[in-house]
Amino acid sequence: MDAAERHTPVMLDRCVDLLAPALTKPGAVAIDGTLGMGGHTEAILTRCPEATVVGIDRDPQAIDLASARLARFGDRFRAHHAEYDDIAGALALAGADAADGILLDLGVSSLQIDEAERGFSYAQDAPLDMRMNPEEPVSAADLLRDASQEELTRILRDYGEERFAARIAEAIVRRRAQAPITRSGELVDLVRACIPAATRTPGSNPAKRTFQGLRIAVNRELEVLERALPRAIEGTAIGGRVVVMSYHSLEDRIVKRAFAAGAESTAPVGLPVVPDEDAPYLRLLTRGAEKASAAEAEANPRSKPVRLRAVERVRATPASRRRAA
Repeated sequence: MDAAERHTPVMLDRCVDLLAPALTKPGAVAIDGTLGMGGHTEAILTRCPEATVVGIDRDPQAIDLASARLARFGDRFRAHHAEYDDIAGALALAGADAADGILLDLGVSSLQIDEAERGFSYAQDAPLDMRMNPEEPVSAADLLRDASQEELTRILRDYGEERFAARIAEAIVRRRAQAPITRSGELVDLVRACIPAATRTPGSNPAKRTFQGLRIAVNRELEVLERALPRAIEGTAIGGRVVVMSYHSLEDRIVKRAFAAGAESTAPVGLPVVPDEDAPYLRLLTRGAEKASAAEAEANPRSKPVRLRAVERVRATPASRRRAA
């Protein structure tokens, strides 16, 4: 099965509609910071014939699948094996000083969820891995083996938003004293035993939040996002656009804060003339966070939690002026 058959891109048309106005000029450069299996990049290359796209992914398997899918576009597509905060590396690969459009589709990819041996899914028993880049040194099983009870509690509470984090962390430490927890099925059973039946959401696996917290910790997802957003904004040309899709409140909160900061004036209230350096450098293109349509959510359940935000770069900042000098 090829990449196109294995994955349905989320909010595909909306993403391209938002990016396309900035990608009409000859030599336009877009960065797909989370290439995955290449669905969004394929749509951009098809709809925007003047554009070149650099696709970033930390997963070498995704790079291989997407590269095969996009081979027909020739040198209009270039793959960059890195974490998506390496905007500078992607720009260098394109031979560009700034991008005209940047897309970040956050979270775990269908490729990683669907392949049981990757250990991302609580629905299938598999080795507890969860590394988006298999070359990284620490897996979820390593984290469960080595992290202190306090650290495990923090990970599950802060990243998984799990109300029973302390109870689960205590059970993990007690269990690993007897034998290491190495498989997803073992962890699911342990978490289920820690969460009272009356508090469980009907139809939802009680281990969902625990798996989210471990996955975020293993892949340092929020740290990468915190670095990536300012680099994406500063790496976007005037008139260029940045589109970000988040899948849980922790991600969306970071994106909302970064975009809001750029869209607000920093001049004192009531100042009759706003100095250029205090004027907004971003223009919001979405009113709040947009969701997938009811039809898309029904056809593609993985689109249900998505929150899309987009901005346009409207002026240079001191940092971007120094970079251009």
